[in-house]
Amino acid sequence: MSIAVSLAVVLAIMVWLLIRKGGLKAGHAIAAVLLGFYLHDSSLAPSISRAVQSAVEMISEIRV
Repeated sequence: MSIAVSLAVVLAIMVWLLIRKGGLKAGHAIAAVLLGFYLHDSSLAPSISRAVQSAVEMISEIRV
């Protein structure tokens, strides 16, 4: 069974949870920056989108 969830939704939930928890660490900041690029159409967004898509494709090919 496969569930497809938008990466922007996953990142938004992550940022919300991290803000509620109260601590902001390097990993939290990276999630917030990625969310910002997905929500705002900037000149760097296509490059970041391609990099994230490549990472997602690599992860999805892993068989457990």
